Formats: sequence, structure tokens, C-alpha cells
Amino acid sequence: MDFQLSEEEEAFRNEVRAFLDETLPEGTKRTPEFMADWNKQIRERRWVGFSWPRYVGGGGGSIMEQVILKDEMAQRKAPALGACFMGLAWVGPSIIQYGTEEQKQKYIPDILDGHYQWCTGYSEPDSGSDLASLKCKCEREGDEYVVNGQKIWTSIAMWSKMMILLVRTDQASESKHDGITCLLVEMDTPGIEVRPIKNMSGGAIFAEVFFDNVRVPVENRLGDEGQGWKVTISALASERSSIAEVHGLIRKIAEVKELAQNTIRGGRAMSDDPGIRRRIAEAETRIEAMRLNGMRFLTKQLKGEPLGSETSINKLHRAALEIGLGELAMEILGSSSTLMGGDDPAVDGGAWARFSLNWPEVVIGGGTPNIQKNIIAERLLGLPKD
Repeated sequence: MDFQLSEEEEAFRNEVRAFLDETLPEGTKRTPEFMADWNKQIRERRWVGFSWPRYVGGGGGSIMEQVILKDEMAQRKAPALGACFMGLAWVGPSIIQYGTEEQKQKYIPDILDGHYQWCTGYSEPDSGSDLASLKCKCEREGDEYVVNGQKIWTSIAMWSKMMILLVRTDQASESKHDGITCLLVEMDTPGIEVRPIKNMSGGAIFAEVFFDNVRVPVENRLGDEGQGWKVTISALASERSSIAEVHGLIRKIAEVKELAQNTIRGGRAMSDDPGIRRRIAEAETRIEAMRLNGMRFLTKQLKGEPLGSETSINKLHRAALEIGLGELAMEILGSSSTLMGGDDPAVDGGAWARFSLNWPEVVIGGGTPNIQKNIIAERLLGLPKD
């Protein structure tokens, strides 16, 4: 792996650093006014959708420039590059590759400007990590599709204006990957009901979504009928080195260390406890493994080689770290670890208790640890299917 930057890439990194020095000095309060100005400036620089083609309003940046941008932003704990997370991560790349010109003109500018949120109608009660087994039924009637069924674990469905929805238009296809169609659906369409799902920490980022004879114009189909699986996996072509996630975990382990140093139990700091020190070292080792894997993934991308199942390795590492760091913080705090804030004298306002309960969003989302282990075993190690 040779990551010596070219003169152009070094200049771009200096540009990003100078921008952050000017707009995000230490101690900056992220007020609504600050965030509005931040989003305006990064949009003008075309850093939102940075790797997207310039003809759709993106930055046309290279893979290495995108890594530099994300890396510098993550190190400085900068706000997100764009306000429409699902639109930027999933919907936009799919529309760019498979959408009509009318769809690109209608949706891409709003995604880049963050005018509203998108959600993804993928998982179902019996089709989670095995997404291709979905059953949400869709039949064509003239110039409309009629959708009936249910989706679950749909993030931010409660405040999304649009959904990218996978449905089954061919019930008799021999392969479960065939017969799936992708639709772009307005969430205020009659027949759609959204029911929030409260999580363990009291939040409700997920929801169930029910479809009762929901009519969607055929012009809102993304890609060809029956080819929705191809549309969905196209979004995975974006940068997946996990480098930005590694920076987040590095910050989190630093916070755990500080927590251990400031927590006194039995007359000594928890940072002096051999068991705690060993577990911190194990977490740091796993984070370093993630970083090095990310570099390997980046090397393949820079060589023009497609990324495949190897990205499941870092997904598995992160799952273990999200759970492990929460459990470690709880052990450091001891009996006060369950306090959630409010009127309770909770450490850091109960942030550690909430962190320890919020792991399903990251660990389960995108495929459970058992699914990732199966992928690694079957596709990377060549082991027989279970």
C-alpha cells in the first residue's frame, strides 16, 4: 500500500484543512444559523455528493480525494457532508445509474440541497438480512403500480418525504433475485401508514410501514421492471473503506479512556484496573485492524478493482466494538451506569447508558453479525454453506 499523495491531492487536503480552520474553530457552537451557513458553503464547494458526476451537480471527485475529504472531516468532528443521509448514501447513486433524465432533474438537486429526507423500504418481517426473499406485493394496473404489504425497521420513515421501495412484481420467478422492482414513492400517498418502533433507550428512529392498495405512477419506477435487485446493489459502488468509521471509533475509545481515568471506585481510578486496561487494549487492537483493512480496501479501489464480500470483515469488527465499548463503559461506571439523565445524577447526562442501548442501529442494520460471518466463511474462505 503506497499512499503518498500527489501534488494535486496534497493541495486538496490543504484546501480542506484551511476551510475547517476558518469555518470550524475549536469551541464552535453548532447553532441552526451555523448549520445553515455550513450546508450552504459545502454545497457551493460541491463537497456534498463529492464523488458524483459534475453533470448532476456533484463534485466529480476521485476516490482518493473523497477519502481525503472524509478523513479530514472525521478527524475534526465536522458536521455531515449534506443533510439528506439516505438520499446521499443510497438513493442518489441509484438514480444516477438507473434513473431517467426526468428523475435525475427532479430528485438529485433536492438530495444535494437536503430539502427533505428519504427512507429505504427494504426489510420486511420475514426478510431482513435475506433481503431478496421480500414479499411486498406489487401489481401493475395501467399506468400505475398497486402495492400491498409491509416493511419494518425503516429508518426515519416518520419524517421522510420520499421512500425508495423494493417490491415483488413477479411472484413466479425462478430466482428470488428476479421479479423485484424498485419504486420511488411519496410518503403522503393514500394507503401508507407509518408506526414508530421505540428502541431500548426510549428513542424511535425505526418504524413499521404498511401499504394498503398504494398507487404509484409507473413513471416512478427506477430501472426496469423486475430488475430492482440490480438497482439496489448499485448503491454499494460508493467508497466503502470504513476509514471515517475508524475515526469515530478512535474518538470513542479516547472517551472511554477518559471515563476510566475520571471514575474512582474502591479508592483508585478504574484506569489502573488491569482488567479494564486489557479490554481497552483489545478494543484499540481491533480498531487498528479495521484501519488496516480499510487501507486494503482503498488500495483495491485505487487499482480499479471492485470491492466484494471482504467489506463484511470491518462490519463484523464494528459490531463487536459498538457492543463491547458500551459494555466496557457500563462496567467502568458500576452501579451508576444505568442512570439515564434527567433528574438523576448521571455521569455525562446518561450518555453512556444511552450509548450502550443504541447498538442495534449499527450492529443489526445492514446485516447481523451472524450474516457477516456466513458471508466471510462462504465467499472469502470458501467454506460450505451452513
